[in-house]
Amino acid sequence: MSAQSLVDSRDFTLPDAAATLALGRRLGEVLAPGDVVCLFGDLGAGKTTLSRGAIEGWTGDVEEAPSPTYTLVQTYDGARGELWHVDLYRLKQPDDAWELGLEDAFAYAACLIEWPERLEGRLPRDRLDLALAPAGEGRVAKLSAHGAWREKLGTI
Repeated sequence: MSAQSLVDSRDFTLPDAAATLALGRRLGEVLAPGDVVCLFGDLGAGKTTLSRGAIEGWTGDVEEAPSPTYTLVQTYDGARGELWHVDLYRLKQPDDAWELGLEDAFAYAACLIEWPERLEGRLPRDRLDLALAPAGEGRVAKLSAHGAWREKLGTI
């Protein structure tokens, strides 16, 4: 792949929840085991809505996909393996994430991580950062690729 075809970032305008779900579905369709997506944004920014779309794209089914705020982790099986939906909002300290098995999941599962800043710099080098912020009546999604994600970002 040529250096010109590598993409570092992309922005999407999402006018409503349906557009957020659709972006999530496209993301879920391109995820592979070992992929890590870090979801940034304030409470109510749309992280869980986007995750629901990604889970649908991963499993091929419409899923209830509850927020893992209290369970911390929800897992979903798809044809490509396991997807972890992780919410670290209630995490007390970064080492607690490793007790959940997150470090192992980075190697074999696709991972969607809400509140990744709770890991305090312990994120994998190869990852996609996706920040959601209000914009008018909807929101904007800013996707930033790190490492191997620079080759995949153009497919979303």
